[in-house]
Amino acid sequence: MSAILRRFLIFLILPGLTLPMRAQAAATEPRATSTPYTGDLARFDYPDRDKKLQVDRVMDTLGITAGKNVADIGAGSGWFTVRASKRVGATGAVLAEDINPLAIEYIGKRISKENIVNVRTVLGRPDDPMLPPESVDAVVLLKVYHEIAQPVAFMKKLKPALHAGAKVGIIDRNGDGSNHGLDHAIVEKEMDEAGFKLAGTYDFTKADGEDYFLVFVAK
Repeated sequence: MSAILRRFLIFLILPGLTLPMRAQAAATEPRATSTPYTGDLARFDYPDRDKKLQVDRVMDTLGITAGKNVADIGAGSGWFTVRASKRVGATGAVLAEDINPLAIEYIGKRISKENIVNVRTVLGRPDDPMLPPESVDAVVLLKVYHEIAQPVAFMKKLKPALHAGAKVGIIDRNGDGSNHGLDHAIVEKEMDEAGFKLAGTYDFTKADGEDYFLVFVAK
């Protein structure tokens, strides 16, 4: 065996030299995410949810007023959608996005039953919300960010849908990604990678010490 080959083999097996390679590989692994909810969507319409989440204050913070266009990402049952639709009125619009076809069907039936005419449903993809370019003034992700399997790619594809100065609000709870929550520091890091900067941090939603409300704008 030549001296060069011996040195090469020693380089490969030395623990101190291979550790950085293993660490680098681990760092590129996707973070944990929670399985998207597919159960009874009616459970999200419990009576005091408006009060617990202080939804009017959330909409005030995001500038959701008459005439604005809003995207409800991961809309689920349409709980936030119908509240935003009342805020924006006849001159505004709400795009209710979800990757679950059953949720889209549920919201479609709901807005038909409640005679809501300023809502349009959008079937998104795990890496793309599929919103039209320059279509919204505000975006809400209510307890759904921890379920997004490809968050950076997803949020990068959200950017073209935003009007100048549009705000993106993320309401979630601290967790490890797999337990229907995600540490807010990870959210901030991923949003930074996707091209957003943090514009505000609030803790008034639910006021339980775990929930947070982060507001971002495009860089």
